[in-house]
Amino acid sequence: MAVIRNPILPGFNPDPSICRVGDDYYIATSTFEWYPGVQIHHSRDLANWRLAKRPLDRAAQLDLRGEPDSGGVWAPCLSYADGLFWLVYTDVKRLDGSFKDTHNYIVTAPAIEGPWSDPVHVNSSGFDPSLFHDDDGRKWFVNMVWNHRAAAPGAHPKSPAFFGIRLQEWSPESRRLVGEAKTIFPGSAHGLVEGPHLYKRGGWYYLTVAEGGTGYDHAVTMARSRRIDGPYELHPDVHLITAKDAPDAPLQRAGHGQIVETPDGQVYHTHLCSRPLQGLRRSPLGRETAIQKCVWGDDGWLYLAHLGPVPSLEVPAPFATTPAPRGARERYDFSAEGGLPLDFQWLRTPHPERIFSLSARPGWLRLYGRESIGSWFEQALAARRQTHFVYRAETELDFAPTTFQQAAGLTAYYNRFKFHALAVSWDENLGRSLTILSCLADFPAGRLSFPLAAPIRLGDGPVRLAVSVDHARLQFAYALADGVWRDVGPSLDASLISDEAGAGEHGSFTGAFVGMFAFDTSGAARQADFRGFAYDGADAR
Repeated sequence: MAVIRNPILPGFNPDPSICRVGDDYYIATSTFEWYPGVQIHHSRDLANWRLAKRPLDRAAQLDLRGEPDSGGVWAPCLSYADGLFWLVYTDVKRLDGSFKDTHNYIVTAPAIEGPWSDPVHVNSSGFDPSLFHDDDGRKWFVNMVWNHRAAAPGAHPKSPAFFGIRLQEWSPESRRLVGEAKTIFPGSAHGLVEGPHLYKRGGWYYLTVAEGGTGYDHAVTMARSRRIDGPYELHPDVHLITAKDAPDAPLQRAGHGQIVETPDGQVYHTHLCSRPLQGLRRSPLGRETAIQKCVWGDDGWLYLAHLGPVPSLEVPAPFATTPAPRGARERYDFSAEGGLPLDFQWLRTPHPERIFSLSARPGWLRLYGRESIGSWFEQALAARRQTHFVYRAETELDFAPTTFQQAAGLTAYYNRFKFHALAVSWDENLGRSLTILSCLADFPAGRLSFPLAAPIRLGDGPVRLAVSVDHARLQFAYALADGVWRDVGPSLDASLISDEAGAGEHGSFTGAFVGMFAFDTSGAARQADFRGFAYDGADAR
């Protein structure tokens, strides 16, 4: 029997919205503060996926400068109707404290590759919007509503801040909401209702939502109604998918997804999940995307095909297929013609020409040192997702700093509070030298530590840098002209580069990256050149 192996999108790929057009399937996932915004993957068999597009790629669509860690683009919804792809998303400008400043937009395109339109602002009443195209031609916008009056929202919110799911009609002609807005679903007793998606079958409107927060109590809850505006009755089991009562299940934190049906009527449901390190409630790969096979019961409700709500690592595939191997051996060359490799993203700015160039030195990626590695505005960092528990990454750096305020190198990075970085910098006594910068998730202080006992003197010329991660263990290494790799510094805690470290499972929403950085806090924009990047993922999990 052909199978799908979960997660289908390993590494940081949360909040999956799935859309079928003919025999093609697309999944859109959240990108938060990483630019360009929204990842869209494509598949023909639901088992093997490729990254196809990040559509929010210019300033007119998205500008994330100044936005906090885990702010930015939340919970996109991708759909297809009237010959267009419709993408709905939230841009979160503030997420801590009592307020959340959340602006919801719609963009459209005739094809996934684009061109994607400039955004139309819809509302700002809450986050996790979706757009439902009814069979009578009307369109409905749904999102959760945020209540800033609730006690103690923020990093560990209480249910009253999640003020239910609101529905309002969207007019594509006038490009605005019309008619009365109505709260159609308050959520179940599990609380923290968000992530709504509507699906219609047999005269019923089915509403799936995410509940329980995006930590270990996460769940997909289902309800239905004969009318789109309710009242909605809860699923007999309340939750369609959850691992909240199965602490030993390999896929944890399961929730927030969407229904899709194959041309021959088979039903699947995507969901986010995480795979915590064994013995630790820490998930360096972040919230990933999985999919479960479902069946319609005689009672008209949807159930997981293997019964019970706990998600499975392997599910039957709808078509004959062979899942791709889980190992990876990626070699990236930096050529101006190809642009920055699609696997790589940067942080926040819609003006990448200020932080990197592929043409200034042919065959090299040039980073222009800007603000610090913890900046919310203009940080020169180009990185790819960690997609394996065991990996090694390497690059070659040519960099000539003249002050300790200039540094460049290789980093395992989560956000400004959670990273390890191997850096070439300047020491007043040693000159050009090698050091390690770590931020150990000491939220909110963000203080640096320096695990290397003393900087290592470097001569002139390029230096090769490497990082090896084996589950919770991280080791940096370097090589000079002799080509001999030498470990540098102690073994470091890679589990700190995870969702749950620092602010905790409800405070960080992305995942671990590995990549190249440069900063110059003197303001001189010192350049750092990187030749090639290699990523070898070894584990089969």
